[in-house]
Amino acid sequence: MAVARTSAELVEVIGGESRRLILRNSEIERFEVQYAPFGIFELWDQLIGKSAPPQVRHVRDLVALGLIGAGMDDVKADGLLASLPPSDNLFLRGVAVRLLGLAFVPAAIKPQKKSDGSRSVKARAEPSDTTPASGSETSAA
Repeated sequence: MAVARTSAELVEVIGGESRRLILRNSEIERFEVQYAPFGIFELWDQLIGKSAPPQVRHVRDLVALGLIGAGMDDVKADGLLASLPPSDNLFLRGVAVRLLGLAFVPAAIKPQKKSDGSRSVKARAEPSDTTPASGSETSAA
């Protein structure tokens, strides 16, 4: 059975280097054990604006768990995140959104090959045209 590479992977520049992040059930469960009764879906709701904003520690820990899921040592991942300044917190929040989004809805993300050969992810969603058709009851024409 080939299950070694079944999780979707995110590549982000963190701490000045391109780094792989993978979030599997084991990392999600680890997050939930640490912050019980707060769960991953509550964090998701916070990250996408459906409830109060997330705490910085939740965001940073989720990103660290993504690094650990991709093979980084626990202590190294914690140290890397601890070394980043507060000015990186909004960027890390975006990483957390993309990481959870990729874990929950991998079909919504497609990998993009960069000029340096590395891969990153990009949302597949195309902007939609919500302009009413001419002559419809809701059009201004």
